[in-house]
Amino acid sequence: MNDDVRKYIYGAITVFLVGVMSWISIIYVSACGVTLTCQRGAPRVDRTPIPTLIPATLPASDVSWDAEVSEPAPLTNSDTCRVPAVNFIGAWAASQTPKSTEADPFYFVDEDGKNCEATFPDVQALLNQPNLRGADSLACTSCHSGDLTVAPAQLDLSAFAGIMTGSRREGNKPKGADILGDGEWKASLLYDFLTNARADVPGHEQALSASFMISVGRSFAGPLPTPTP
Repeated sequence: MNDDVRKYIYGAITVFLVGVMSWISIIYVSACGVTLTCQRGAPRVDRTPIPTLIPATLPASDVSWDAEVSEPAPLTNSDTCRVPAVNFIGAWAASQTPKSTEADPFYFVDEDGKNCEATFPDVQALLNQPNLRGADSLACTSCHSGDLTVAPAQLDLSAFAGIMTGSRREGNKPKGADILGDGEWKASLLYDFLTNARADVPGHEQALSASFMISVGRSFAGPLPTPTP
């Protein structure tokens, strides 16, 4: 092989290698820039899009139950009582005497047969609650407020004193008509207006259902206290 042929072969190889290196350099620079620490070609690591997510360290909750029990215990506070709202208000109304105060406890038996107690603030919270009569119904105290100039039937349901004073207090009379039935709940005005729908009375178009259940009060061990005469 003469020197000219050898030069052509070596020249072609050199041009090929220079071309390959130039091509690789162009691709590298366009991807990584002028740096020797580029890791664009490293295998991708899948990570959560939430950078603050950390592995859980607490043990998983035990949701098992005794094999002899047909179903798990309900996820409720065992000290809370379940009772129809109308019966709950009735238990409070029947307990009231002229000597009663809003701090005095009253007692009832709930749907599960538990002996329970509550106080007037529990009743007041119910009267302050919207949707008691159904979807989009106003709270009782939205209309029956302490302002007797606008309260229907001059009845204030927003405070213990207002309820005990009664309704129809024209001229801000100190005492109006008894709405609690003097201990006879189902004969009372309050029971009548809660449980009967009255299309002609604003806010009373729907009745408080006898099956409307609430969780309220506290259960206790032992018999119900005997009412004081």
